[in-house]
Amino acid sequence: MREPDEKTIAKVRQWLDYADEDMKMASLGVDVPDESLNRLTAYHLQQSVEKNLKAYLVYCGVDFPYTHNISLLLEFCEKHIEVPSEISNAESLTPYAVSARYPGEDEEVSKQEVLEAFEIAVKVRVFIRKLINI
Repeated sequence: MREPDEKTIAKVRQWLDYADEDMKMASLGVDVPDESLNRLTAYHLQQSVEKNLKAYLVYCGVDFPYTHNISLLLEFCEKHIEVPSEISNAESLTPYAVSARYPGEDEEVSKQEVLEAFEIAVKVRVFIRKLINI
């Protein structure tokens, strides 16, 4: 893989910034003692993972489809790197992209599920930042 140009690096940074904004929102939701924000917190965790993966794909110069499907994004990533199992577990967050946004798709999300999703999102963030290293 050749080194990305300045324009690409700027795009990558923007994706990473947006991913961090979603993590900040999720962090607020994790700290809410009741479970009223679990669904939205899970949504922001899914969004953070999605945007981190897309940042890596931009960095690699990959033209990826418009999707919220983390499994598909991971498949694109696997063409450039070996994805460890603790990162491939992120595919479990895909349903949260829809469940928080559309009535009728709003399944309950437990605090335990939020905590597990948070742990996965943190691992993905750390993994991607090591790969990109900008």
